[in-house]
Amino acid sequence: MSEIKKFQVTFDCAEPERLARFWCEVLGYVMPPPPEGFTTWDDFNGTLPPEKQGSWFACSDPSGVGPRLYFQRVPEGKIVKNRVHLDVRVGTGLVGDERLAALEAECARLVALGATHVQTLYADGENESCIPMLDIEGNEFCID
Repeated sequence: MSEIKKFQVTFDCAEPERLARFWCEVLGYVMPPPPEGFTTWDDFNGTLPPEKQGSWFACSDPSGVGPRLYFQRVPEGKIVKNRVHLDVRVGTGLVGDERLAALEAECARLVALGATHVQTLYADGENESCIPMLDIEGNEFCID
């Protein structure tokens, strides 16, 4: 059996810090302190060539359990559906109306942060309810 490895999830995006701050709010993640010798991230970015300023940002689970999220600026915009997406697990262990209420409450919170509600998929006897959404740059994710 192979050893379990840590991993990070990388997002290609237009505005790394803005998207990182959004996901910090969604997941309760934190941004790392600026590199050693710098008081703020703005101070650090000011030392970089203009084309590198704000080109990446990262955030992590304060408990150290979840994966690190890394955001890197790319020149092209999002064109097609993600092949991989995050499921934000807010309804684990809940069923029926109780699950749907938890999902809808989280949906409302995330819409207030700038996410887009795509649709609500209701329980159908085989699958429980979930809510597909888009983050502030149009990346798909689900509230599950």
